[in-house]
Amino acid sequence: MQTRVDVFEDIFMIFLVLGTLVGVIVVAYTLYNAYKYRDTGEPAADDEDVPTLGELPTGGQGGRKLFLSFALSAVVVISLVAYAYVLLLYVETGPEGENPGEDAIEVDVEGWAFDWDFHYEDGVETTGTMYVPAGETVWINVTSDDVWHSFGISDQRVKADAIPGEYDQTWFIAEEPGEYEDAIECFELCGSGHSGMTSDLVVLEPEEYEEWFEEERAALEEAEDEEEAEEEDDEDEGGEY
Repeated sequence: MQTRVDVFEDIFMIFLVLGTLVGVIVVAYTLYNAYKYRDTGEPAADDEDVPTLGELPTGGQGGRKLFLSFALSAVVVISLVAYAYVLLLYVETGPEGENPGEDAIEVDVEGWAFDWDFHYEDGVETTGTMYVPAGETVWINVTSDDVWHSFGISDQRVKADAIPGEYDQTWFIAEEPGEYEDAIECFELCGSGHSGMTSDLVVLEPEEYEEWFEEERAALEEAEDEEEAEEEDDEDEGGEY
């Protein structure tokens, strides 16, 4: 399964290699012709095909070389556009298609001036740190609580607009476990604290992620039970009076 990083590296490499190859061929051919048709001060032979200033080049053979060069260029350009389009379509729709599967990991991200809140399943929440499992597709739904922000993780090639009242969905796969400090940033100028609107990304092994999630959910349930017990105590004390 390709990650977003793999896709953009593939696009970069194919354009780099072909661009370099085309550049080398064009420069080499230009230098060759500059040397071949240089002014030596001697008259050209009658049968020599010497280009004339202002004349449209045909490449010889009745223009067939020129036609072939244009056709080959068109094929290369169209192929590159089609190749890039297919890869970018994969980035847009995700590995499983536009809609995450039932077992997919989904995280709701909410930006506010100036930090990020992360909402997981079963009410688990974190602020300032996002936890994800390594090697698994993570779908994120991004929104904002106040002004326009832009959620981004440069290392994962992730960027999504955070707009109040709207959700922007995207995905990524983090392959290397570790703690990445300030990996999450805001890419939209949102106020005086914009430059400090960062969060950490913690990538855990799938088993460790499950343990962390269960611990957070258990702590949340315990806190809810304690709150309910306190409310019952308050009601009992109020009834005695």
